[in-house]
Amino acid sequence: MASLKDATAIVGIGQTPFAKQLQEGEKALACRAVLAALHDAGIAPAEVDAFASYTMEETDEVEVAKAIGAGDVTFFSKVGYGGGGSCATVGHLAAAVATGQASVGVAWRARKRGSGPRPWRNTAVQLPTPAQWTRPFGLLRPADEIAMLTRRYLHEYGATRDHLFNVALACRNRANQNPAAMMYERPLTRDMYMTSRWISEPLCLFDNCLETDGALACVVVSAERARDCRHRPVYVHSVAQGLPAQHHGMVNYWNDDPLSGPAWTAARQLWKQSDVTPEDVDVAQIYDAFTALVPLSLEGYGFCGRGEGGAFTEGGALETGGRLPLNTSGGGLSEAYVHGFNLINEGVKQLRGTSTAQVPDAATCLVTAGEGVPTSALLLCAP
Repeated sequence: MASLKDATAIVGIGQTPFAKQLQEGEKALACRAVLAALHDAGIAPAEVDAFASYTMEETDEVEVAKAIGAGDVTFFSKVGYGGGGSCATVGHLAAAVATGQASVGVAWRARKRGSGPRPWRNTAVQLPTPAQWTRPFGLLRPADEIAMLTRRYLHEYGATRDHLFNVALACRNRANQNPAAMMYERPLTRDMYMTSRWISEPLCLFDNCLETDGALACVVVSAERARDCRHRPVYVHSVAQGLPAQHHGMVNYWNDDPLSGPAWTAARQLWKQSDVTPEDVDVAQIYDAFTALVPLSLEGYGFCGRGEGGAFTEGGALETGGRLPLNTSGGGLSEAYVHGFNLINEGVKQLRGTSTAQVPDAATCLVTAGEGVPTSALLLCAP
């Protein structure tokens, strides 16, 4: 069977500053990130012939291609489900490049979530079929839906808010090392966490991701071409998407087991195509729009058994030097929330050896997209 294993590599990454409010619009931010990634790779914009982004992206490939001066474009795609699409954008480009559909692909995400309106503001478009089972009963925001899953998880497996705090703390500690992070030099304590206001009980302020303006991008080329680019290539070793049977958004109403979410489906495909196992992963960038998604993902991707995700976080396991260093730029909780794309770029930095919280000799990095929605994942490997 044909395989994408190590056939392509990420050779350039770029990002804008992150802030609660940036003056430039999303198109300008997108183009700045794309141009920065191309410069990082040493590839001219005119060579770009493929684009991939999110269906929720406000700036489309036509506008980006014109603005950066791309040449003829032979592949373009968009991936749905918000943060669930992050890793899939790279996967789509990897497939296009590996099969000769394109030679230089750019994936990006630009967002003004910090200064812009909330996605659920327009009530006229908030009642597709799944939402008819949630919105009328008060589950208006993603935080409300994830709060339901979190309550069930805490009840069924005995996990506690201390376990959620371990996730928040690990991300904040790494952000404190990262000058680009919104939470740089802003420590988090247990007392701050436990006494913060509720957003949707049992999720408090620090269980929720940041609201951020910013943009990021990366460049994907063939493994052969990657050897001639400016930086050490980071190979796309395995990629997968996951949509489980009878899935119903973040609440998973119709699944036999609501706590076995899309991560489980994506993980089976990811590891089936991989030469490595969860035990071989040196560092992980796990989607953290909410702290509770991390223990669910730890279980789904096979780092521990069912119901053991909370306990896995104990004893500094997610910290530098721990069992699985996590979200080493600060993640969505403490660096920036741009629908998970910063996790991809941080994975590249780890395998280049340039992270602000570098894991010594890191050679494998798992990057995941949003758990709770149709999702995707990447396994990145160093040469």
